[in-house]
Amino acid sequence: MNQPPTHTPIIGYLLWIFGFLGAHRFYYGRPISGTLYFFTLGLLGIGWLVDLFLIPSLNRDADIRFHDGPIDYNTAWILLTFTGLFGFHRMYMGKWGTGIIYLLTAGVFGIGYIYDFWTLNDQISLINGSSRV
Repeated sequence: MNQPPTHTPIIGYLLWIFGFLGAHRFYYGRPISGTLYFFTLGLLGIGWLVDLFLIPSLNRDADIRFHDGPIDYNTAWILLTFTGLFGFHRMYMGKWGTGIIYLLTAGVFGIGYIYDFWTLNDQISLINGSSRV
């Protein structure tokens, strides 16, 4: 059965612009390489340039791994990337309590913000998977 896409190359390339910080790697569910890119500025820019050509395959892999549902990955990732310290991505996912805590504590002093970069795809998959029951 062919499932609808969960990620889009357009968002992947938009986040690739910030790729030397690993944003696109986190978006496609690759937190270890995303962290490595963050601390090495995209493997000194070389990995960042190579990823320009790898985004289509990263996108295909993400579409296979993650579940489509009521929470849109693209919207959540845009909210996390640009307003994550304010918790808007958590409010969007229906996690109002932690969203308000993030809003009042700057993403629990940035630690929760980093945690969400590592786990956002899985959080959304759990919500989307439970909505199918």
